[in-house]
Amino acid sequence: AYCYHGQTLLASDKCGEAIRSLQESEKFFAKAEALCKEYGETKGPGTTAKPSGHLFFRKLGSLIKSTLEKCQRENGFIYFQKVPAEAPQLELKANYGLVEPVPFEFPALNAHWTPETVAAFDLTKRPKDDTAKPKPDEEVKPLKEPDIKPQKDSGCQIS
Repeated sequence: AYCYHGQTLLASDKCGEAIRSLQESEKFFAKAEALCKEYGETKGPGTTAKPSGHLFFRKLGSLIKSTLEKCQRENGFIYFQKVPAEAPQLELKANYGLVEPVPFEFPALNAHWTPETVAAFDLTKRPKDDTAKPKPDEEVKPLKEPDIKPQKDSGCQIS
C-alpha cells in the first residue's frame, strides 16, 4: 500500500512524501520477505508453498526499488523537497471505484411463525413409522425389441 501510495504522491508532485512512503514500503517489504523465507523453510504439510517466489512478490520488490530510485533522482533534479521523518498516513477508506455497501437487515417474521409453530418442528418427537423403510426393488422384465430392417424405398428423394 505504501508503494502505490508513493506512486500517487509522486504523480501529484509531492516527491518528499513519496520518498518517505517508499522507504516505509521498502522496510515492510524486507520484513515480509524475511517472514516468507522463514515460512518456506518450515516443516509441515504446507512446505510446497513458497510465497517469496510468487510473481506478485517478486514484481513488487523491483517496483519499490525502481520507484524509490526515480523519486530520489527527480527530487535531486526538479523538486528539492525535504523528506519528512514520519511516513504519510494511508487513506484506508477508498473514495473511488467502490460501491457503498447496503446494510443487511433480516426481514420481519411472518405472523404464522409463533413459538408454538417453531416447537412443532422438533424432530425428536416425530412418529415412529415402519413405512419409511425402503421397498425392495421389483424385478424389471426385459422387453423384446422389434426387428427393424432398413428399407430402400422410404419415400425420400434427394434432388
